[in-house]
Amino acid sequence: MSSYVRALAGSTPLVLDSPHSGTTYPEDFGCVCALQVLRRTEDTHVEKLYDFAPALGVAWIEALFPRSYLDANRDLTEIDESLLDAPWPGPIATDPRVLSKVRLGKGLIWRTTDEGVPLYDRKLSVAEVQGRIARCWQPYHAAVAAAIDAAHARHGYSLHVDCHSMPAVASRYATDFPGLAHADFVVGDRDGSTAAPALSRLIGEHLQGLGYDVSYNHPYKGVELVRRYGDPARQRHSVQLEINRKLYMDEQTLVLHEGAERLKGHLRSLVERLLATDPRSL
Repeated sequence: MSSYVRALAGSTPLVLDSPHSGTTYPEDFGCVCALQVLRRTEDTHVEKLYDFAPALGVAWIEALFPRSYLDANRDLTEIDESLLDAPWPGPIATDPRVLSKVRLGKGLIWRTTDEGVPLYDRKLSVAEVQGRIARCWQPYHAAVAAAIDAAHARHGYSLHVDCHSMPAVASRYATDFPGLAHADFVVGDRDGSTAAPALSRLIGEHLQGLGYDVSYNHPYKGVELVRRYGDPARQRHSVQLEINRKLYMDEQTLVLHEGAERLKGHLRSLVERLLATDPRSL
């Protein structure tokens, strides 16, 4: 396993992963953006919100590298060639929906922060991007795939929650909806294609019952980690869950506030609900 990926095996049908909470900034990053600005691109503290899960038998996979270095929730074809000093030797995405994120500077390798601040004053070599893929993307996806396969083999089904956080208000270069005030939670299943809709509703209704407002598939439908591993027809259910950062931290200082422990308790109740749910009976 890569030193940039933390993976804890589980015994239950549930797998959690956090691809964007990493804070280990590699020496070869070569980024010119100030660290305090760069750190606001993280899903900061998401790993702390779910730190109870392994003790419940839940598999846990966590990227230790930052998403601005390489985004594990992007496909390998989401290459921004404007960043490179030579043509990319592999396939490049052509789907306009995928390319919209690349144009925003949010491909596999980020070009800008969510506020449009450039990360580099140089071109990246093809070799260094390939190195990031080998050290970060490939072992991360291998760990997620192995955990889901193991859960499915043990129980005949798997439940996978891709764990994220989002700013209270969408930044200028973050999504196609700049300035949007986000709900407390966004449940994404790519319009029912990566999880049984009844399972996504169960998650949303559980959170609503705790007093939160919940949006489904807007503005986040779920990206590569649910697209790649969700297959509800084969009882492999993957959901992306976004948490509004205002619920647990100061977005400017990145310091946890008093809401974090309350939120963690509610996330634990959600995890326990999922552990008690067989999607085959929904």
